[in-house]
Amino acid sequence: MRRTRAALLGAAIALISARGTANVPVSDIADAAGVSRQLVYLHYGDRDNLLLEAALDLARRELAEPLETAPGEAVGRVRALTVARHFAAHQGFYRAMFTTASAFALNQVVSGLLAPLRRESLLARFGETLPPREADDLAVFITGGGTALLSAWLDSGEDPLDPEAMADRLQAIGRILDAALDGLESPST
Repeated sequence: MRRTRAALLGAAIALISARGTANVPVSDIADAAGVSRQLVYLHYGDRDNLLLEAALDLARRELAEPLETAPGEAVGRVRALTVARHFAAHQGFYRAMFTTASAFALNQVVSGLLAPLRRESLLARFGETLPPREADDLAVFITGGGTALLSAWLDSGEDPLDPEAMADRLQAIGRILDAALDGLESPST
């Protein structure tokens, strides 16, 4: 079961990356994974669910898990560069995925993985000044905007993409937000 799942997700990522489009037939993905087309439908229901699961798996394995296990000081530039390098390394896959009808769902998936990390850094910086509900909302807001920026970069950025420059851009936005939040007393008042 796990091998089948890994084979399907890997095949989906490889084919989309190679072809530059998410319009890859289920039969091609099944053939590349060495399984039947019916197995794809049994496990995922349809191609769109398979592709979203592939994106989630990729981002979870190569982005969220390493960032979650990184030491506490691995924030700021290190995290921004890790994120930019991940998306640049998988540009073909994410570019194709962010330009499909599933783009909104993909944005939610990526934001859902990264928002808890942003929440953690907000609470570490602002402590009790920022109530938990506002920390959650702000983390989702910031992460959603960051994901939209990454999507635009993947779609219209110069080839090859420059992760260092994107990390600088993400850091610049972070500094602006930090400056705006410095005077934070209580968002609830």
